[in-house]
Amino acid sequence: MNNAKVENLKFLGLVLCVVIVVIFFTNSTKILKKPTDTFVVEKGMISYEESASGYIIRDEYLLQGENAKNGMVQIKYENEKVSKGDSVFRYFSNNEENLVKQIAKLDEEINDAIAQDESSAPTSDMLSVEKQIEDTLDSMYDENELRKLEEEIKKIEGYITKKAQLAGEYSSTGSLVKNLVEKRSSLEAQLNSNAETIMAPESGIVSYRVDGLEEILKCNDFSYLNRQALEGYDIKTGATVPQSSERGKVVNNFICYMAVPMKTEKADGAKVGDTVTIRLSNSKEIEAKIIYIVEEQDGSKILVFEFKDRIEELIEYRKISIDIIWWKYSGFKISNSAIVTDEKDLSYIRKQNAGYEEKILIKVLRQNETFSIVTNYKDEELAELGFTEDEISDMIDLKLHDEIILH
Repeated sequence: MNNAKVENLKFLGLVLCVVIVVIFFTNSTKILKKPTDTFVVEKGMISYEESASGYIIRDEYLLQGENAKNGMVQIKYENEKVSKGDSVFRYFSNNEENLVKQIAKLDEEINDAIAQDESSAPTSDMLSVEKQIEDTLDSMYDENELRKLEEEIKKIEGYITKKAQLAGEYSSTGSLVKNLVEKRSSLEAQLNSNAETIMAPESGIVSYRVDGLEEILKCNDFSYLNRQALEGYDIKTGATVPQSSERGKVVNNFICYMAVPMKTEKADGAKVGDTVTIRLSNSKEIEAKIIYIVEEQDGSKILVFEFKDRIEELIEYRKISIDIIWWKYSGFKISNSAIVTDEKDLSYIRKQNAGYEEKILIKVLRQNETFSIVTNYKDEELAELGFTEDEISDMIDLKLHDEIILH
C-alpha cells in the first residue's frame, strides 16, 4: 500500500472520528437538556373559601293560643304566604268531634227532607247554588294538587249549607227541612263559639316547624350571641326542625340572618359591611353582608350575615353547613410558577412564540396558593409606573391561548 492511500485512509478516519464526536455531543446535550414546560392561557376563576357551620336566625313570630292541647286545624299550610290579620290555624273546640258528627248526620237528613218535601220547589237561588256545585265538581276532575282539592271541597260544603238554608226558607212554615236547618245552625254556632282561631300578627310565610328558639334567637339585637350559648342548644347540623301540632309561626320572607362562629385569619380581618358569597349544602349560592361581629375571649369571632334569598328553602333548618367564599375573580388564569417578580415588584411571564421567548408585563388581580388571575396594564397605568411612550408601544399584550413558559 503506497503512502498516498495510507494518508487518505488516515484523513477519512479522522473525519469519521470528528463526525462521531459531534453527533455524540449533540445528542448528549439533547438528553441532558431539561425540556421546557409550557401551558396555554385559558379563562378561569379562582376563589378563597372556608367551611363553617351557621345558626339561622329569623325575624319570626311564634303563634300559640290557650287551647293548644286540643290540637289544631291548619288554615294556611307550610310556606304559604299570609297577610297581617289572616287566619293561620285554629284549635279544635271542646266536644268538636261529637258536634261535627251531629252536623254531618243533619246534612244527610236535610238532603233527604229536601227531596221528599213537595213544597220545596227549586227557586232561582237554589238553581244557582246547584250550578255552582256542579261547576266546582267539574273543576276538580283535572286537579292533582291536594291543597286546591281541599279548598274546592270546602267550597262545596259551603254551597250545600247554603242550599239547605234556602230550602228551609222556602218550605212551608214548620216544615221538617226548616227545623233541621235551624238545628244545624245551632250546632254550627256552638262549634264556632268554642273555636280559637289564631291570626297572623304580620305578613310573611307560615311554618309549623317550631324548635323553641324562636323567642331566644332574636334579630333586633345580636349582643346576646356567644359561642358557648350557641353550642349549648345542642342543635345537630343539617337536622330538620320537626313540625308542631300545637304551635305555628309567621316568618319574614324578605330577610334572614346567620350567626357563624369562626377562628381563621379571614374571619379575624372581616369588617361590618363586607360582602361575601355563601354556598349552601345544595350548592346554591347567596350573597350575604356582615352586619354584626362578636369578639370572643379565645380570639374567635361570631360573624352575623344578613341575606335576602333562599329564605323559604332554609325554613326547616336551624343549623347548616356552609362554605364562605371570601372572594372570587375571573379572567386569564395563570399558574403562579410562570410568574416572575422583579426588584420593582412588577410581574412578568415568558411567552413561547415560534421558538423564541417574549417577556410580557402583567397585572396580578388576585392570587391563591396555586393560580393567579391576571390582566394587561392600560397605557395610562404603564405611564404612571414610569414607562416611556416608546417602551409602552413596544410592549406585548397577553392574549387568550398564548403559550406560557413555566419555571
